[in-house]
Amino acid sequence: MTTEQHPLQPFLPAHAEILFLGSFPPPRAKWSMDFFYPNWINDFWRILGIVHFNDRSYFEVPGEKKFDREKIIQFAEAKGIALYDTACRVNRLADNADDTMLEVIESTDVTRLLQSIPQCHTIATTGIKASNLLMQHFGLKAIPGIGKPLTISVNGRTLQWYRTPSSSRAYPLAFDKKVNEFRKLWE
Repeated sequence: MTTEQHPLQPFLPAHAEILFLGSFPPPRAKWSMDFFYPNWINDFWRILGIVHFNDRSYFEVPGEKKFDREKIIQFAEAKGIALYDTACRVNRLADNADDTMLEVIESTDVTRLLQSIPQCHTIATTGIKASNLLMQHFGLKAIPGIGKPLTISVNGRTLQWYRTPSSSRAYPLAFDKKVNEFRKLWE
Protein backbone atom coordinates (compact mmCIF):
# COMPACT_ATOMS: atom_id res chain seq x y z
CA MET A 1 0.00 0.00 0.00
CA THR A 2 1.34 3.41 -0.99
CA THR A 3 0.19 6.78 0.37
CA GLU A 4 0.20 9.50 -2.25
CA GLN A 5 -0.33 13.26 -2.16
CA HIS A 6 -2.01 14.71 -5.25
CA PRO A 7 0.81 15.39 -7.74
CA LEU A 8 -0.89 18.30 -9.54
CA GLN A 9 -2.08 21.75 -8.54
CA PRO A 10 -5.74 22.56 -9.27
CA PHE A 11 -6.21 23.99 -12.76
CA LEU A 12 -8.52 26.95 -12.11
CA PRO A 13 -8.77 29.56 -14.87
CA ALA A 14 -10.30 32.66 -13.23
CA HIS A 15 -13.19 32.73 -15.73
CA ALA A 16 -13.95 28.99 -15.49
CA GLU A 17 -17.62 28.07 -15.80
CA ILE A 18 -17.33 24.28 -15.47
CA LEU A 19 -15.31 22.41 -12.85
CA PHE A 20 -14.49 18.79 -13.73
CA LEU A 21 -13.71 16.63 -10.72
CA GLY A 22 -12.29 13.15 -11.05
CA SER A 23 -11.22 11.01 -8.12
CA PHE A 24 -7.38 10.89 -8.20
CA PRO A 25 -4.71 10.50 -10.91
CA PRO A 26 -3.50 7.05 -11.92
CA PRO A 27 0.02 5.93 -10.98
CA ARG A 28 2.61 8.14 -12.70
CA ALA A 29 3.82 5.18 -14.81
CA LYS A 30 0.47 5.34 -16.66
CA TRP A 31 0.77 9.04 -17.54
CA SER A 32 1.17 10.19 -21.12
CA MET A 33 1.41 13.85 -20.08
CA ASP A 34 1.79 15.92 -16.94
CA PHE A 35 -1.82 17.08 -16.59
CA PHE A 36 -5.29 15.85 -15.70
CA TYR A 37 -6.67 12.66 -17.24
CA PRO A 38 -3.15 11.68 -18.34
CA ASN A 39 -3.71 7.96 -18.88
CA TRP A 40 -3.47 7.17 -22.60
CA ILE A 41 -6.27 4.61 -22.35
CA ASN A 42 -8.61 7.01 -20.56
CA ASP A 43 -10.96 8.61 -23.11
CA PHE A 44 -11.66 11.94 -21.36
CA TRP A 45 -9.74 14.06 -23.91
CA ARG A 46 -11.04 11.97 -26.82
CA ILE A 47 -14.60 12.57 -25.62
CA LEU A 48 -14.02 16.34 -25.41
CA GLY A 49 -12.34 16.20 -28.83
CA ILE A 50 -15.55 14.78 -30.32
CA VAL A 51 -17.83 17.13 -28.34
CA HIS A 52 -15.99 20.31 -29.35
CA PHE A 53 -14.20 19.51 -32.62
CA ASN A 54 -15.88 16.36 -33.95
CA ASP A 55 -12.42 14.79 -33.86
CA ARG A 56 -11.64 11.94 -31.47
CA SER A 57 -7.88 12.41 -31.87
CA TYR A 58 -7.91 16.23 -31.64
CA PHE A 59 -5.87 16.27 -28.40
CA GLU A 60 -3.51 13.43 -29.33
CA VAL A 61 0.06 13.97 -30.44
CA PRO A 62 0.13 12.46 -33.96
CA GLY A 63 2.12 9.24 -34.15
CA GLU A 64 2.70 9.07 -30.38
CA LYS A 65 0.75 7.53 -27.53
CA LYS A 66 0.35 10.77 -25.62
CA PHE A 67 -1.88 13.76 -25.33
CA ASP A 68 -0.85 17.30 -26.29
CA ARG A 69 -0.68 19.02 -22.90
CA GLU A 70 -0.23 22.55 -24.28
CA LYS A 71 -3.15 22.17 -26.70
CA ILE A 72 -5.32 20.87 -23.85
CA ILE A 73 -4.38 23.75 -21.54
CA GLN A 74 -5.11 26.34 -24.26
CA PHE A 75 -8.46 24.67 -24.95
CA ALA A 76 -9.43 24.46 -21.26
CA GLU A 77 -8.51 28.10 -20.68
CA ALA A 78 -10.46 29.22 -23.76
CA LYS A 79 -13.54 27.14 -22.84
CA GLY A 80 -13.50 28.07 -19.15
CA ILE A 81 -12.85 24.54 -17.90
CA ALA A 82 -11.34 23.98 -14.45
CA LEU A 83 -9.93 20.60 -13.43
CA TYR A 84 -9.06 18.86 -10.20
CA ASP A 85 -9.95 15.77 -8.18
CA THR A 86 -12.12 15.03 -5.16
CA ALA A 87 -9.26 13.36 -3.25
CA CYS A 88 -5.96 15.05 -2.47
CA ARG A 89 -4.33 12.25 -0.45
CA VAL A 90 -4.95 8.53 -0.83
CA ASN A 91 -3.63 5.10 -0.03
CA ARG A 92 -3.30 3.22 -3.30
CA LEU A 93 -4.26 -0.37 -2.48
CA ALA A 94 -3.06 -1.70 -5.85
CA ASP A 95 -0.69 -0.34 -8.47
CA ASN A 96 -3.41 0.59 -10.94
CA ALA A 97 -5.88 3.32 -11.86
CA ASP A 98 -8.94 1.57 -10.41
CA ASP A 99 -10.92 3.95 -8.17
CA THR A 100 -12.13 1.03 -6.07
CA MET A 101 -8.49 0.51 -5.06
CA LEU A 102 -8.16 4.00 -3.57
CA GLU A 103 -8.58 4.60 0.14
CA VAL A 104 -9.19 8.32 0.54
CA ILE A 105 -7.18 9.79 3.40
CA GLU A 106 -7.99 13.44 2.66
CA SER A 107 -10.76 14.82 0.47
CA THR A 108 -10.42 18.02 -1.49
CA ASP A 109 -12.03 21.17 -0.10
CA VAL A 110 -14.22 21.77 -3.14
CA THR A 111 -15.86 24.78 -1.48
CA ARG A 112 -12.45 26.47 -1.38
CA LEU A 113 -11.79 25.58 -5.04
CA LEU A 114 -15.07 27.24 -6.01
CA GLN A 115 -14.02 30.46 -4.29
CA SER A 116 -11.23 30.75 -6.88
CA ILE A 117 -13.64 30.41 -9.80
CA PRO A 118 -16.59 32.75 -9.08
CA GLN A 119 -18.11 32.36 -12.57
CA CYS A 120 -18.36 28.58 -12.24
CA HIS A 121 -21.98 27.44 -12.58
CA THR A 122 -21.47 23.72 -13.20
CA ILE A 123 -19.62 20.90 -11.46
CA ALA A 124 -19.14 17.67 -13.39
CA THR A 125 -17.96 14.57 -11.56
CA THR A 126 -16.43 11.90 -13.76
CA GLY A 127 -17.28 8.62 -12.12
CA ILE A 128 -18.96 7.23 -9.04
CA LYS A 129 -16.09 7.64 -6.54
CA ALA A 130 -15.74 11.34 -7.37
CA SER A 131 -19.52 11.70 -7.12
CA ASN A 132 -19.68 9.99 -3.74
CA LEU A 133 -16.86 12.15 -2.38
CA LEU A 134 -18.57 15.33 -3.60
CA MET A 135 -21.86 14.21 -2.03
CA GLN A 136 -20.07 13.68 1.28
CA HIS A 137 -18.27 17.02 1.03
CA PHE A 138 -21.51 18.94 0.65
CA GLY A 139 -23.46 16.73 3.07
CA LEU A 140 -25.98 15.76 0.41
CA LYS A 141 -28.18 12.68 0.59
CA ALA A 142 -27.93 11.61 -3.04
CA ILE A 143 -25.90 11.97 -6.20
CA PRO A 144 -27.43 12.87 -9.54
CA GLY A 145 -28.11 10.17 -12.08
CA ILE A 146 -25.97 10.22 -15.18
CA GLY A 147 -27.25 13.00 -17.41
CA LYS A 148 -29.73 14.25 -14.78
CA PRO A 149 -28.28 17.38 -13.19
CA LEU A 150 -28.91 18.25 -9.58
CA THR A 151 -29.16 21.85 -8.41
CA ILE A 152 -27.05 22.48 -5.32
CA SER A 153 -26.32 25.54 -3.23
CA VAL A 154 -22.80 26.31 -2.04
CA ASN A 155 -22.46 29.34 0.22
CA GLY A 156 -25.53 30.95 -1.35
CA ARG A 157 -24.36 30.16 -4.88
CA THR A 158 -26.53 27.97 -7.10
CA LEU A 159 -24.70 25.36 -9.15
CA GLN A 160 -25.68 22.52 -11.44
CA TRP A 161 -24.02 19.23 -10.60
CA TYR A 162 -23.73 16.71 -13.43
CA ARG A 163 -22.51 13.18 -12.99
CA THR A 164 -20.91 12.04 -16.21
CA PRO A 165 -20.06 8.43 -16.92
CA SER A 166 -16.48 7.50 -16.18
CA SER A 167 -14.22 8.15 -19.15
CA SER A 168 -12.24 5.04 -18.27
CA ARG A 169 -12.48 2.29 -20.86
CA ALA A 170 -13.19 -0.08 -17.97
CA TYR A 171 -16.57 1.63 -17.52
CA PRO A 172 -19.05 -0.48 -19.51
CA LEU A 173 -20.73 2.14 -21.68
CA ALA A 174 -20.18 2.64 -25.39
CA PHE A 175 -17.92 5.55 -26.34
CA ASP A 176 -20.64 7.34 -28.33
CA LYS A 177 -23.02 7.16 -25.35
CA LYS A 178 -20.35 8.68 -23.13
CA VAL A 179 -19.92 11.46 -25.70
CA ASN A 180 -23.67 12.14 -25.65
CA GLU A 181 -23.65 12.49 -21.85
CA PHE A 182 -20.66 14.84 -21.84
CA ARG A 183 -22.22 16.91 -24.63
CA LYS A 184 -25.11 17.82 -22.28
CA LEU A 185 -22.72 20.00 -20.28
CA TRP A 186 -22.57 22.47 -23.19
CA GLU A 187 -26.21 22.35 -24.33
